[in-house]
Amino acid sequence: QVSGGEDEIQQLQKALLDYLDKNTETDASLVFSRKFYIAQWFRDTTMETEKAIKSQKDEDSSEGTHHAKDVETTGQIMHRAESRKKFLRSIIKTAPSQFSTLKMNSDTVDYEDACLIVRYLASMRPFAQSFDIYLTQ
Repeated sequence: QVSGGEDEIQQLQKALLDYLDKNTETDASLVFSRKFYIAQWFRDTTMETEKAIKSQKDEDSSEGTHHAKDVETTGQIMHRAESRKKFLRSIIKTAPSQFSTLKMNSDTVDYEDACLIVRYLASMRPFAQSFDIYLTQ
């Protein structure tokens, strides 16, 4: 369970990174996994922002008018993306041994929970969301 207030995805990312950091002594490949996830989430955030900007420009050019509601939505997406990027940059700058100060639920995230978090975060990716389309085709 994640507490309200903060971005749910970001809380799950924190929990997963905490689990990976805590278990790097037992499995050295988790260091690579941790760096891979950080890079992938940063890339996903950048792609989400670019898609929002592109869709906004396409709507503006096709309609010929400018809607304040669309701008607000794009602004919210940009704000959320910047906060996620800021979080990921802070994680990148933090050495793994110092990451313990950012720990969220170190005692509650075990292997099964980490697997569940990974599956949930993977289901949010575009390929997983469009898998039914691929199967249909």
